[in-house]
Amino acid sequence: MTEMRANTKKLFIKTYGCQMNVYDSDRMSDALAPHGYETTLDMAQADLVLLNTCHIREKASEKVFSELGRLKELQGERRAMGGDMMIGVAGCVAQAEGEEIARRAPVVDMVFGPQAYHKLPDMLARAQAQRHMHPSLKKAVIDTDFPEEDKFEHLPAARKEVTIKRGLTAFLTVQEGCDKFCSFCVVPYTRGAEVSRPVAQVIAEARSLVDAGVKEITLLGQNVNAYHGLDAAGRSVSLGELAYLLAEISGLERLRYTTSHPRDMDDVLMNAHRDLDILMPYLHLPVQSGSDSILKAMNRRHTAAEYMAIIERIKAARPDMALSGDFIVGFPGETDADFEDTLKIIADVGYASAYSFKYSTRPGTPGANLGDQVPEDVKNERLWRLQDLVNAQTTAFHASCVGKTLPVLIERPGRLPGQVGGRSPYLQAVHLDGSPELIGAIHQVEIIGTSTNSLVGRLKAVAAA
Repeated sequence: MTEMRANTKKLFIKTYGCQMNVYDSDRMSDALAPHGYETTLDMAQADLVLLNTCHIREKASEKVFSELGRLKELQGERRAMGGDMMIGVAGCVAQAEGEEIARRAPVVDMVFGPQAYHKLPDMLARAQAQRHMHPSLKKAVIDTDFPEEDKFEHLPAARKEVTIKRGLTAFLTVQEGCDKFCSFCVVPYTRGAEVSRPVAQVIAEARSLVDAGVKEITLLGQNVNAYHGLDAAGRSVSLGELAYLLAEISGLERLRYTTSHPRDMDDVLMNAHRDLDILMPYLHLPVQSGSDSILKAMNRRHTAAEYMAIIERIKAARPDMALSGDFIVGFPGETDADFEDTLKIIADVGYASAYSFKYSTRPGTPGANLGDQVPEDVKNERLWRLQDLVNAQTTAFHASCVGKTLPVLIERPGRLPGQVGGRSPYLQAVHLDGSPELIGAIHQVEIIGTSTNSLVGRLKAVAAA
């Protein structure tokens, strides 16, 4: 044991962006654990630093290069003290700009995309071998291919001791990639075509998580409701069918999924929301715009009316459903009338929350070549108006919960002494007075007030053990 400890190396992963990147970072940690790496929260102490990047946000690559500049200084400090630090760039920026990263930042040892992290130990070994070469010959190890092999088949099972540390909730990627090719989005180019994990593989990982103490699982996918994994008989299984199967796992108390596309909300999935108490009544269903002309330019392949019809069917299946969405303002060609259509659809739906962004070009996407760009000051004004409306709806939704009794999964100690905190079925943070013994179970909590971003509750009844 002493020898193993002496050989242990420190791994630091900085994760940018979406929940899928959080899941990917955890699995990279799992892949490196058998090779003597344990995670650290102190970047300065790391023998290996991985930047798991996201290409969705504006100026994503610039932020990566800025971070690499800081890492170069940190690496120099480590070397001055007789140590060393290896550096890798992973994720969607790496997929899109692999060669450019290696050219502009020679400090980087590895560059690899989202489909390659199961090969991380081999890439690391090759990168270490490069370190013995003359600096003029040293090259970063780059892997940005889209392999036909299933990366999940080659990853080690998540370690139980690590899963326990991750808490009562966990992410589980079931689908990757996207075939929709929205004109503003880089995902099809950085994550590839839609691929779904086999049903048995998903069920096995879910059982493993539950065995480690996880109570709530969120299924992840770039287009998660396009899931079409195969079962043992070779039959394609939809996300709704998968939800019914996961609901049979003893000990799994809550199930969520994100992110969805309106065109893939089928009857089976809606019926699952009607039938399964385990499936939380909170749905993130981005529409992006309320204008049909902008939706067409975005290549969303649905109209505002079709989106509203889907919302009506969802609420008919689950009347207490709360909705969140995504909105892009200032897409090329967006007129004042187009923007008013977006405000109208927000008013008609009544969102519990939403994410909103100003349009910014993504190199390599069709939208980057469109003319009729909206001036920046107009984008800013529209974004402020939209966010004011959404914030008012969020505040109203929180207020509507006051006086209700909600089942709250208590996850952690609260911010104040004598408090605990958890999440409502609608993903709201809930704080209440209570002892640490409440943590780890779902309790009935009467909502007695709201704060800026959370609810205030009072324990009404303790759930049976």
